Amino acid sequence: MNDLASLAQQALDEVASSGDLAALDEVRVRWLGKKGQITELLKAAGKRVATEGPEAVARVQKARGDLEVKITARREAIIRADTDRKLAEERIDVSAPGRGEQRGGLHPVTKARLRLETLFRQAGFEVAAGPEIEDDFHNFEALNIPANHPARAMHDTFYFGDGRLLRTHTSPVQIRAMLASGAPLAIIAPGRVYRVDYDMTHVPMFHQLEGLVVDESISFANMKAALHGFVKAFFEKDLAMRLRPSYFPFTEPSAEADMSCVFCEGRGCRTCKMTGWLEIGGCGMVHPNVLRASGIDPHRYTGYAFGMGIDRLAMLRYGVNDVRLFFENDLRLLRQFKAF
Repeated sequence: MNDLASLAQQALDEVASSGDLAALDEVRVRWLGKKGQITELLKAAGKRVATEGPEAVARVQKARGDLEVKITARREAIIRADTDRKLAEERIDVSAPGRGEQRGGLHPVTKARLRLETLFRQAGFEVAAGPEIEDDFHNFEALNIPANHPARAMHDTFYFGDGRLLRTHTSPVQIRAMLASGAPLAIIAPGRVYRVDYDMTHVPMFHQLEGLVVDESISFANMKAALHGFVKAFFEKDLAMRLRPSYFPFTEPSAEADMSCVFCEGRGCRTCKMTGWLEIGGCGMVHPNVLRASGIDPHRYTGYAFGMGIDRLAMLRYGVNDVRLFFENDLRLLRQFKAF
């Protein structure tokens, strides 16, 4: 107790010389911790109250209080100094010359979509759009796919709890367009669609383009001519095209459209699996039930429809072998398409 003044001054000096928060905390523990020197003096003073009176305890408590105040003030000073140092180091000189900017470019899938829209507009088509969250009627029922239809198994669908769904194709836009405008009409409907699928040629979200023409005396030959003209214009090559019989519930008759391979020009390569042909989409004459569901008289009007993957067309046009590369946001890949 006789050394209380010198011990208190020593403690204050150590607080003042602490250079960071860690050192300051060590000083606090050494003097004010459970076994700290001031704490031990306070315990000893409590035992001497009977002989020396309460003044002994008061003296130690005052020394403890003064030390706590100094520790708090030193902590705030250290924090303030650290903040000032960081601000000085990280200060931005707004008057310094700029680093320059790199011009960006459109995504390759966006480039392909815009090219598709331009080509079909030149051919007399209008571009239509619709919601990505659809109801069962527009996505299935009106397209001749009732609840018990086996074609439902062709679609791995994302459903919401209220029965709505993420559209599995852009064909619902055709239904909305026919209900709104009737016939005649010629539209394309590019947009995002969703299915539970993921591999080299499929992703859960992909881009599709639907085409629809409805008028009097529309024939299968009109459809083939339109598709063949599109293929040659999009790839800027004199490519051959063929139609193979297929099945879709919303078209009858239905077909798969193939074009000669853009890489080997029909001679056979790894891309086309040595067949010389590449599949680009499905097509067919609009089923009479679809026309009826859209309020159009199938006895007066006929039509054709086609669908193709924009991502796949972009892969073929730009020579990309894995569709997932388009959506991994790797700038090393995407920067290559600024020149196209």
